[in-house]
Amino acid sequence: MPVIASSRRRLIRTLAVAGTGVAVVALPLFGATSASAAPSAQATTAASTTVYPDNLDGWIREALDVMAQNGIPGSYDSIHRNIMRESSGNPAAINLWDSNAAKGTPSKGLLQVIDPTFQAYHVPGTAFDPFDPVANIAAACNYAADRYGSIDNVFGAY
Repeated sequence: MPVIASSRRRLIRTLAVAGTGVAVVALPLFGATSASAAPSAQATTAASTTVYPDNLDGWIREALDVMAQNGIPGSYDSIHRNIMRESSGNPAAINLWDSNAAKGTPSKGLLQVIDPTFQAYHVPGTAFDPFDPVANIAAACNYAADRYGSIDNVFGAY
């Protein structure tokens, strides 16, 4: 008898939750016009979207979120340290004098990535542009993770 009572309670809870869900879903159909229901759907989407500032701090934070979604390790401090060494925080930086430039593939962007490396380590969900700050950080960190275990292990030119 206790098993039946337990199963019955579970069924009642399931029905109660399903009933509540149906009532919530049914409310906009019967109690609101499509025009008044639409903003709540948009508000839900907007509330779940993170807005990052268009500056070095925002680019690093956005890249860290993209990296986390793709399993790429790295910390804010290590990314910042490497950016300051490589480009002084200038996303339009391009190196026209080193050995890569002499071979026709100059290093570009915040973390000075050459085009073949950027293409090989591009992270989905970012722009396919080595001068895009978030894409540059994510690709460079993806490369550093593959080669050194993490950008956290990079303390010089890589």
